Amino acid sequence: MLLKNIFSESGFESEAEFIPLMNQDEEDQLLKDDIPKQLGILTVRNMVLYSGIVFPIIAGRSGSIRLLQDAYESDKTVGVLTQKNPGIEKVLEKDLYSIGTVAKILKLLKMPDGNTTVILQGKKRFKVNRFTQNHPYFKAEIIALEEKKPSCKDKEYIALVDSIKEISIKIVQDNPNIPSEASIAIRNIESPSFLINFVAANMNLNTRDKQKLLEYDDLKKRAMEELRFLNKEHQQIQLKNDIQSRVRNDMDQQQREYFLHQQIKAIQEELGDISYEKEFEEMRIKASQKKWSQEAKEQFNREFLKMQRTTPQMPEYTVQRNYLEFMIDLPWEKCSTDNFDLEYAQKILDRDHYGLEKIKVRIIEYLAVLKLRKDMRSPILCFYGPPGVGKTSLGKSIATAIKRKYVRISVGGMHDESEIRGHRRTYIGAMPGRLLQSIRKIGTSNPVFVIDEIDKMVIGPNGDPASAMLEVLDPEQNTSFYDNFLEIGYDLSKVLFIATANSISHIPHALLDRMEIVNINGYTLEEKSKIAKKHIVPKQLKENGLKKSDLILGIKQIKNIIENYTRESGLRSLEKKIAKLTRYVAKNIAMDKKYTKRMNIEKIESILGSPKKPSIYEGNNTPGVVTGLAWTNFGGDILYIESILSQGSGDLSITGNLGEIMKESATIALQYIKAHYKEFNIDPKMFEEKNVHIHVPEGAVPKDGPSAGITMLTSMVSCYTNRKLKPYLAMTGEITLRGAVLPVGGIQEKILAAKRANIQEIILSYANKKDVEEIKPEHLKGLTFDYVKNMNDVINISLL
Repeated sequence: MLLKNIFSESGFESEAEFIPLMNQDEEDQLLKDDIPKQLGILTVRNMVLYSGIVFPIIAGRSGSIRLLQDAYESDKTVGVLTQKNPGIEKVLEKDLYSIGTVAKILKLLKMPDGNTTVILQGKKRFKVNRFTQNHPYFKAEIIALEEKKPSCKDKEYIALVDSIKEISIKIVQDNPNIPSEASIAIRNIESPSFLINFVAANMNLNTRDKQKLLEYDDLKKRAMEELRFLNKEHQQIQLKNDIQSRVRNDMDQQQREYFLHQQIKAIQEELGDISYEKEFEEMRIKASQKKWSQEAKEQFNREFLKMQRTTPQMPEYTVQRNYLEFMIDLPWEKCSTDNFDLEYAQKILDRDHYGLEKIKVRIIEYLAVLKLRKDMRSPILCFYGPPGVGKTSLGKSIATAIKRKYVRISVGGMHDESEIRGHRRTYIGAMPGRLLQSIRKIGTSNPVFVIDEIDKMVIGPNGDPASAMLEVLDPEQNTSFYDNFLEIGYDLSKVLFIATANSISHIPHALLDRMEIVNINGYTLEEKSKIAKKHIVPKQLKENGLKKSDLILGIKQIKNIIENYTRESGLRSLEKKIAKLTRYVAKNIAMDKKYTKRMNIEKIESILGSPKKPSIYEGNNTPGVVTGLAWTNFGGDILYIESILSQGSGDLSITGNLGEIMKESATIALQYIKAHYKEFNIDPKMFEEKNVHIHVPEGAVPKDGPSAGITMLTSMVSCYTNRKLKPYLAMTGEITLRGAVLPVGGIQEKILAAKRANIQEIILSYANKKDVEEIKPEHLKGLTFDYVKNMNDVINISLL
């Protein structure tokens, strides 16, 4: 600031009185006044006094106040020296500059707060020869310094003075913080030396630079250096005004606060404030190292420029920054190196999974295709089967086998399309979809990506996620998967997608068509026993802090646990039971109690409780009771269907919490019996005089599906004819009104359930023969199969 606002602090009534404008004669007379050889020294902090300049000083230190009082009562003359460091309170001789100004005390004012304000006028420069007193204030012997004044005929000097006056007036005019009266005062200064000192005293300079100007003996040199500082100050003011003008032009008329933010931004750009530039530069460096498409590069540059133009204090800035950071963090063309060593892959699959031979063959074939094609556009595998059979862990084994990163997301219960496609960047808190989030986290564009529970996505108020998954799992479309947050296509074709499902009936047909269904059936008793011995028991011993010798379970004991405590196709319940045994052992070891390491069946029952009643065929001597085979989400099971006749008018009653399909099957079976009563040797009067009631036990459990038609028909024929069924027989299949026996699904699970229930003979549709032939012979040991094409064959085989 060129002119400091000191008028209000001085006690003068006008600026004209406060700033006397000397002519050359008055200045010369002031310099001719006698200067004492020894002076009291007034130390000041943030100002430098020049010859001829009037300046107010507030004295607060006791020594300074004492000096001013003594001087005011005598010759009213003091020497003014400036501190090198204004923060020092207790000043020593070394803390003062050696050159200062002799000053005359014009007025001394005592303030209400105890401080003293003194109005000083500089007279002549001096240099300290030596200090003679340090307390209560400094005194020093001084040497008066003469100033070299150029001749009035020195044109260069006159031009310097005119330039100082001209640029000083411009600064006053361009700076709104300086009173306009200051330009009048400058114009009225006649003395060149006074003008130089006046401008030097009031210009916007630090104390060190002002002291440097004071120390020049040659006024011409002082003027030259002063003009350099003035030019710099003028340029800064012009630049500031230019920034304000540009910000004012960009201002949104509806937001006054926006003006201030833009002004800060413009000042940061022009003056080199790097508080945000560091963040911008880091993004530029990271972006330059990315290998991405031309479209992605252009999108980044466009959004990066938009962020630079956005005020950091605005919420949009955070959204923009998050978007750019997400773009940078995505791996784009970064891929891990594949290891398509199929023999190694086979070893990994055999190590991690027992059995599942056909599944392993299909996986090796799948990897072989990927190895040969190298473009990753292979079918999307969907592992389909009951819980606990190893669907998800197969995906992890594949990732290990080909040495890729492994990612898993569960979409069960997902009802928001934006979970797949992401949110649009129109509001605070928008996020990308879970697919791109997972790829960003894993750091490669070609992971093994397991999408768990794909059959359990549901339509919600925010769209259909299953429909959004169509683009993800289509090798022809996912080369440019569009995420609403990213707003450009991202290549998912390098990702090896594997889906898992418990039931394919709930998967939309369009989505099902994009995947290759790989059926993973349940395990046999022998397979479960070997898996438990090889994998589950060692795993639970390790997880519970036990050694191999702390618990010994034989095959007989493991089979007892499987038969009496688990009824599933998978292995989760079995693992929970074994975990309970290991916890029992861990508790005894921790409490230093004795226990039996080699557990027998009695000890197992005492720990696990009484065995559950298994679904085992118990013999049947009652007509109308037939054993069927059913498929559930937890594997196969046996199902008893009972029929009974009672007096009535031929009505049909059905109980047992049956679904619509099974009710229709019962109606069809009854109508078929009525149409072919002669073939079954049934008295037609029974249809008019007897009511028939069909019941499926365990009414609390919902039951439905197209696999109990022949079972219901056989049960009713047995009841009408009073013929018993062949022992240890079970059946599954659907019928038509023509009596044809239709094939059904889940054959392997049903056969496993039949073996668990000690069934010896099974009736199946002839079309299901190929399904039985795909099962290993050792799993069929002890079973006899009857393949039928119509219901007459079923009745002839099943009834005694």
